[in-house]
Amino acid sequence: MEAAEPAGELERPETADLTDAAAPPRAVRADLADPGQRLLARIIDTLVVGLPVVMVLLETVPRSRLDVLAPPIVAGLLLLYEVPQTALWGRTLGKRAAGVAVVAQDTDAPPGFPAALVRAATYALPIAVRPVPFLGLVASLFWVANGAAIYEGARRALPDGPRRALHDRFARTDVVKTDPEPGPDAE
Repeated sequence: MEAAEPAGELERPETADLTDAAAPPRAVRADLADPGQRLLARIIDTLVVGLPVVMVLLETVPRSRLDVLAPPIVAGLLLLYEVPQTALWGRTLGKRAAGVAVVAQDTDAPPGFPAALVRAATYALPIAVRPVPFLGLVASLFWVANGAAIYEGARRALPDGPRRALHDRFARTDVVKTDPEPGPDAE
């Protein structure tokens, strides 16, 4: 007869053989942000940074050069926009509006500058290389893998927990639900 598992232990996912067997299983957080919340935050942040860049470039650069110049400029400005906000507060304008925050896996505090830089660079680098023919294709494949990691993780098919994009995995961060920031008329 097999001994029952102690009540306090976590169940390993079926794919646990893909991870280090000596590593303890990672607890699944109940407060992880939904993929839709994450997408809304990303759309808002990309518009906050990208829209002004494209508007300025449309007025100052020939349209034939726009596809080459816009992606690396947007990527660089996304880094400048996201790294300090994520490092200090775990939230950008988009994340505040969507009711999510980025936290370090081991502390539940904002991730700090190194992790915020890794996270933002993992997201921004594929944008920056989009105009380069072969690298643009690789970047497109990266985006498919990044999206799949969130949704496959939501189905618990990946060994290191649900709803973690590649940039979360590399930076060892989680995106959690928070209360959205109140509007100016809220009191």
